[in-house]
Amino acid sequence: MILYHIPDIRLFWSEDERFLRQFIVPHIWQKVTFQPLSRYPPLINDISFWLPSDTYSKNDFYDLARTIGGDLIEKVDLVDEFTHPKSKKVSHCYRITYRHPERTLTQDEVHHVHQAIEESAVRELGVEGRF
Repeated sequence: MILYHIPDIRLFWSEDERFLRQFIVPHIWQKVTFQPLSRYPPLINDISFWLPSDTYSKNDFYDLARTIGGDLIEKVDLVDEFTHPKSKKVSHCYRITYRHPERTLTQDEVHHVHQAIEESAVRELGVEGRF
């Protein structure tokens, strides 16, 4: 607890992936500093779009979302991949989890960030929105 600055021993029995993920490191000697977990509820929004070509990388979308959303974004997951049977176009659907460490977020606050992510994805990644 002292080494990682963990305030509550009960966290060691936690199955919360937000806690566990902090201690997954490539090397055992890598320094880890515990980041406190928010007790406020998450807001979850999905975004889906048609991919532009074979040059698209889902990591580009992850980077874009985190650059725009910053610390409000807890995680971004690819939840669905669909290939249209006739056009062969591929669509991705991402689930973005928003959470503030110090207060409850409103859907209106998150909507502005989510909309900025949608617009940037179209402009910078060349995707075709399905929103």
